[in-house]
Amino acid sequence: MHSLKSFPSPTMKRARPSPQPAATNTTRSSPIPPRTPPPPPPPRHSSRKHQNLVLQPSNWAPVNLTQSELSLPLTFPTGQTFRWKQTGPLQYTGTLGPHLISLKHHQNGDVYYQIHHSPSQSAAKSALLNFLNINISLTEMWHEFAAADLRFAELAQHFKGARVLRQDPLECLIQFLCSSNNNISRITKMVDFVSSLGDYLGNVEGFEFHAFPSLERLALVTEQQLREAGFGYRARYVTGTVNALQLKPEGGVKWLESLRKVQLQMVIDSLCTLPGIGLKVASCIALFSLDQHHAIPVDTHVWRVQCSTIATTHLVPELAGASLTPKLCGRVADAFVSKYGKYAGWAQTLLFIAELPSQKALLPSVSVNEKKSSKKRGSKAQRGN
Repeated sequence: MHSLKSFPSPTMKRARPSPQPAATNTTRSSPIPPRTPPPPPPPRHSSRKHQNLVLQPSNWAPVNLTQSELSLPLTFPTGQTFRWKQTGPLQYTGTLGPHLISLKHHQNGDVYYQIHHSPSQSAAKSALLNFLNINISLTEMWHEFAAADLRFAELAQHFKGARVLRQDPLECLIQFLCSSNNNISRITKMVDFVSSLGDYLGNVEGFEFHAFPSLERLALVTEQQLREAGFGYRARYVTGTVNALQLKPEGGVKWLESLRKVQLQMVIDSLCTLPGIGLKVASCIALFSLDQHHAIPVDTHVWRVQCSTIATTHLVPELAGASLTPKLCGRVADAFVSKYGKYAGWAQTLLFIAELPSQKALLPSVSVNEKKSSKKRGSKAQRGN
């Protein structure tokens, strides 16, 4: 739900690691005493310790989710998270706290998991189920959406299992700070750099995986180091946000988690006090990590390729041709909630995925809506107009 120039196809290529910046004496304002930051982590495969760590994975076990409840290719490489890597044809691997876990589709489409590294097998499974929003039935939800919206019913046939994840709030926040006006390749490299600052957990199919760094570890990284790693102007947003979180009386992590228990508008307002976070980024963080299931991320890209067709045709036709403003974003969000209810963000997630170039190939060349509109626009009919 962010502005991306392009999305990869479901088969992701392995991203090369970003160049690691050298240690620098540049410092920034921080609530903790200044100290010389440690050197960046070594590049992939350069550490003997890393090479000698042999993972002893457990057997594959069922998650008890069918493909209609969770489609890995429609969930992981579509812009919700940038920390999970494709490590097999229908397999994705990532970390949840201290746990290194893979997910894959069995031949019948059901989802299985494998724990590669964890201090506790039971804790790893619990973290995985929480991450997957296991208590929410996608099938039941989509049945309700389809009954209320013929267009959703049409698209849902081709995008079963596009699920919304429940990520760690700090991880989600940092990732979407990196996503601002960026493409998926650069976002992934930036997120990989940040992730590499955490504890090393293991190697799966040539990819090194780390636990996401703590807020205290992130506070040791300077703006200059991030700029040298390719963050550009976003470097000051990351360091500024980390600094602001450290100043929270109850601690930044607890403050973020507390936003799961308040109303959406308070969540948005609170997040927007942090450097570099606007309405769209705040809505993404709210939807993907703070249990705000009716949050609707809208930005210029989404308005152009999605809302300008979906919203103005099916929800608020009077907004056709209007320029995107904060007030308009609010009207679009209200229209989605009015149409889809308390899980409107999940509905918009599917509609967003359906607009991705990598996913449009899954759709029939002409939809029901296109057949109707083609009478007016001839051969240049576009989906949803």
